[in-house]
Amino acid sequence: MGLWNWFSRTGPSGFGQNSTAEEVTEGIDASHLTAIVTGSTSGIGKETARVLALRGAKVIIPARSLESGIKVKESLLEQNPDAKLQVMEMDVSSLESVRSFAQSFNSSNKHLNILINNAGIMACPFQLSKDGIELQFATNHLGHFLLTNLLLEKIKATAKETGIQGRIVNVSSVAHRRSDSSWFDLNVINDESKYKPFNAYSRSKLANILHSNELSRCLKEKGSNVTANSLHPGVIMTNISRSLDLNSVVMSLATLVKPFLKSIPQGAATTCYVALSPQIKDVSGKYFADCNEASPSKEGEDEVLGKRLWEFCQQILKKSKAEK
Repeated sequence: MGLWNWFSRTGPSGFGQNSTAEEVTEGIDASHLTAIVTGSTSGIGKETARVLALRGAKVIIPARSLESGIKVKESLLEQNPDAKLQVMEMDVSSLESVRSFAQSFNSSNKHLNILINNAGIMACPFQLSKDGIELQFATNHLGHFLLTNLLLEKIKATAKETGIQGRIVNVSSVAHRRSDSSWFDLNVINDESKYKPFNAYSRSKLANILHSNELSRCLKEKGSNVTANSLHPGVIMTNISRSLDLNSVVMSLATLVKPFLKSIPQGAATTCYVALSPQIKDVSGKYFADCNEASPSKEGEDEVLGKRLWEFCQQILKKSKAEK
């Protein structure tokens, strides 16, 4: 098999590396669905919001400022004047902001069918969030963990009332494979002297998978008609990589592999597939790549680690709330 044929191959789903978000959702009517897509002001998140709206879904765009969110909404409406879009303010790295968003959403929206936890930052210099938590862990995982918890009853109630299965989608990364399980301690996460940007990113992405798996287990245990899955979107040069310190050698290598990087429409494909495809009805607790089921690292499949992470995050949230 030639190199190009290898990259263009498809899996059991009929889709693969080169499939786009529009292609994997072609023919799907989402006009009865409401979705939240975090990180939808740029990159694959914006493309995900665009394609869900194209298929008829009502899409909520959380933005750090209403001004930036409105600009995104206007640009999407230029492409699709019929798009059902709502902008709401939220900074996912701030627990207070997440709580405020969830309270506002729950009181003003009747239904929520799909939650896509997509927002993320990558390999940035060491910083603490407003809550005193290493910024990549706060943004990529903890904020989404809290958001999911606060919206879960709405998703479950919507599924029960409408009979339509709810879906929670965590956008992870193949980078999770670089992470081990030795960091379940806030003192370790917040230790600037031992901070390595990409290691911090990797552990936040492992946390995304463990969260999905443990959430899926809890939902199944309670008989909820809601699924939870995680995915690797592919390697895409988007704003998420803006903090990377790329020297000339790395940039030269990037130029060589550029033909094999995904475009933004391709990068959003797996997210849209997991969020909308009828092929994965009742599929939960799985990891996807290139619009097909894949295998995460052994740590990503560790149920004990998933429970430990859940308890660890609950402790952080409990402490942060007590300090307010």
